[in-house]
This record gives sequence, C-alpha cells and structure tokens, in this order.
Amino acid sequence: MYLPNYYSQGNEYCTPEKDLTYSLFPTTYFYLKLAAIFASANDIAVKGAYDDARWIESSHQIFKAFENAGGKICIEGIDNFRNIETPVVFVANHMSSLETLVLPCIIHPIKRVLFVMKVELLNFPLFGAVTAAREPIVVGRTNPREDLQIVLREGKQKLAEGKSIIIFPQKTRARTFTPKEFNSLGVKLAQRSGVPIVPIALVTDAWLPGKLVKDFGKINPRRTVRFSFGEPIDTSNPTEAHQKAIAYIKSKFIEWGKADLVIEE
Repeated sequence: MYLPNYYSQGNEYCTPEKDLTYSLFPTTYFYLKLAAIFASANDIAVKGAYDDARWIESSHQIFKAFENAGGKICIEGIDNFRNIETPVVFVANHMSSLETLVLPCIIHPIKRVLFVMKVELLNFPLFGAVTAAREPIVVGRTNPREDLQIVLREGKQKLAEGKSIIIFPQKTRARTFTPKEFNSLGVKLAQRSGVPIVPIALVTDAWLPGKLVKDFGKINPRRTVRFSFGEPIDTSNPTEAHQKAIAYIKSKFIEWGKADLVIEE
C-alpha cells in the first residue's frame, strides 16, 4: 500500500518551514494540480481500479499540491487513533472541501476509513466516479429521519467489517463552529456499534468559499491548516460523549486563536 512518510512514526506533523515557498498564484497553481489529480483518479475509477492504495496516493498528491502552493499543514494526535485496535467513528467540524480530500491520506494508511457523504457529491464531474468507488454511506439530507436510519444501518455493517467512518455532523460546511448545529449522529452510530468516537478539530479556512460556486474559492496559503485528533471517547453514555466531542473541538479553536469562530447560541 502507498504510505505517505510524513508521519509514519510520529504523533504529529507540520510542514517544514524550509518548504514554505509562497506561490505568486497559489489558487491557480492548486486548482490546476487538483484538476489533473481528479482527471487521473477518475480514469482509474471508471476502470474499476481505484483501490485503497490509489485513494491514499491521490489524497497525498492533493496534500502536497497544497503545500507546494505555499500552504502549511499541521497534524497532531495521530496516536489517538493509531493505538486503537477497533474501528472508530471520527466526528469532525466541517469547514471546506480540503478535509474531505486530505483526510484519507492521513487516516487510511492506519485505519481503513470511509465517509458519510451527501448524494450530490456522486454527481460531480470527475469527482463522482471517484467518490462512488470508495463506497461511502450516502445520505440525502432532505429527510433527517431517513438519513439517520441509513447511517445507523449501513454504518453498523461497515464498522462490523472493520472499517472506520468519518462523519461531519454539521448541516453544511462553515467557517464557524456552532455547537448547537453539531448533531449526535456519529455518537449514536458508535454507541450502537460498541465502538469509540475520535473527535477531530480542524481549521481549513485557507480554502475560502467561492463567490459564485462555494466549492471553488481562493487559496490563502498564509492561513495554517490544522487537524487535531482527540483521545478516543467511550460512547456508553452517548449524551456525555457528544458533549466531550464538542468540548474538544471548542478547546482547540480557543488554543489556535480562533475563539471568535465558535458561535454559542
């Protein structure tokens, strides 16, 4: 399996300062690289050959494309999921498209993982075939009750097969973190399957939302991208587990000087 070597032995990673070379046109550079990576991955997916190794490889290529555009990525808490023998449910805030593209190369070399995704992502040009090839749990997000049953049924099956699951409990991507909008779906799935959750706090606002199309905004490499994996949380008490996950994400926002992005309502 293709294994990125940037954190293979350590608990954390941060783009080396010597590698930070700000591109004059970071947005153009990144999107050109992204299009090429997607095109190649799509060709492989259409042929039915987009396996684990290919997914990790293309995810890592995107990771490096962001760094080569001048972006800095910092990761911490890798041992918090590396040292767990069972599958887990990762629950994370959702800020941009970047996390869906680079989390596979961070997690999948250690734990096989899949996403809970909106059905619209299966219809994106180039991206749709790639998404479908990774067998995500697909929800419509128009009927919350139906989505709940899909995630609980299919998620329990995937976890029993030894696969971990990434869930973004927010309604949509947002630069801010609003605990009230962070639902407990991931915790409910973990509790029913007898596995822990691992909270992920992330800041990926270096990829700004687009003015015309939300997915295609500017890249601001001067904003550090951060991923922090918390300690596993037992889900036998789902209400308590949910509050612990929220508290962890809030604490990292405060630590990173992003307290103004936490919206209490």
